[in-house]
Parts: sequence; structure tokens; C-alpha cells
Amino acid sequence: MTAILELDGLTRAFGGLKAVDNVTTRVDHGELFGLIGPNGAGKTTLFNLISGFTPPSSGEVRFKGEKITGLSAHQIAHKGMSRTFQNLRVFPNMTVFDNISVGALGMLGVGPFSSLFGRSSHAKEISERSWEMLEKVGLADHADDLAANLSYGKRKYLEIARALAMKPDLLILDEPAAGMNDSETTELARFITGLNKEGLTIMLVEHDMGLVMGICERLVVLASGRKIADDVPAVVRQDPGVLAAYLGGDEE
Repeated sequence: MTAILELDGLTRAFGGLKAVDNVTTRVDHGELFGLIGPNGAGKTTLFNLISGFTPPSSGEVRFKGEKITGLSAHQIAHKGMSRTFQNLRVFPNMTVFDNISVGALGMLGVGPFSSLFGRSSHAKEISERSWEMLEKVGLADHADDLAANLSYGKRKYLEIARALAMKPDLLILDEPAAGMNDSETTELARFITGLNKEGLTIMLVEHDMGLVMGICERLVVLASGRKIADDVPAVVRQDPGVLAAYLGGDEE
């Protein structure tokens, strides 16, 4: 299987601290890949390096065979990579429909205001894509509601829908189950695996060990910025280094 994402010696230092330290791994096309590690392990920093929100100190990121190290987050997103965030980044004073339209127009490189106010030649395509994603995440009945009026769980799905509206080849999910109860997490697991079965490559960072171990095909474990394991969940679960660094300690 060919790789959609390759990391080679990726490092990010903040002063004398290496938040990410010489990480090398790959994500294959169609894979549901998990990234775990204890508090402060560097997981979100690694996601930021991959998606262009933080520049690396050294190392290389390749996406679909192309070097993307040093590109902006917008440039990387336009190449087919979209993500959610650990802290929700919805637009609370915009409608649910318009929040998703932001993702759809990002796919086309269209200015947001011309699109949202109907002056874009792509308005029909943006509208159709937005409605498709609303239905996919079960928010069609809330299209005209302000995002601020959605429940926390529904706002999580709204952010995922906005990322999906960009038609990504790789979807990066940063702790999507945070704040959800057990039944909501179970439903989210079904939703994520459903997306993956449709052919979407997914990279997931999550503190919920049951979710990660249950749905991911392969896991990378970080500790103090370094990769300490890279294998299938059954092997990672028994790894002495992982047990010492993560499973026996505090979760992020």
C-alpha cells in the first residue's frame, strides 16, 4: 500500500525543549491511523507541523508524494488535507449552514464573503456540498440555527462536517471525543469508521483509549516528543515502554 503522508525526522524545538523530536512514520492510503501519548507528549504539536500551523525546526513532511514542509496551512488544505481542532473553532454567530459553507468554499479557493452572500459563480456547488455534509452528520434540521445554539456534541459534528466539506484526501481529527459521554463516543466511533470504510484516510489523536484501540488499524505512541511505538493496537497495548509512559500514567 502506498503512503499518503510521510514524516521524516520531523522535529520542533521551542527554545531548548524539543516538543517533537525526530519523528519518522507514514500513513497509508485508506488507513485509520491513531496517535496517542501522555500529557505533553507532543501530539497536537505534531498535528500542527503536519497541517502547516507550525513550521518544523528540521525534518520533512510529504503529502501524496509531494514535499509540503514550509507551506502555509491554507496551501496544505487546498492540496487535500483538512483537520479539526482540540478546542472547537466554529463560528458561533454564523448559521450551521454557513459554517459548513466556509469549508466548501475553501475547497474551491473562493473568498468567503462573496460566496456566503451569493455572489460567487460557485454558489450552487458550495450550497450542494454544504447540504450534503449537513445530512451526512445529521444536522440538516439545524441548518438555519446559529452554531452557538447547538449542543457541545453537535458542534463537534459541525466542525467535522466543515472539514469534510473541503473534500479531503486526509482528514485529521484532534480529540473529537473530548467532552462526550459513553453513548456519544460509541456513535462517534461508528461515524468515523463509516467515513474510513468509504475510502477516506483518517489520522486520529484521542485521549479515549477505548475509542483509539477499538477503531484504529495502527498506532504511533509519542512520549516527550519522541516516537516510542509504531504498530497495531494489540502489539502497542502490550508494549512495556507504552505501559510505562502512557497507559499507566495520566491521559491527555
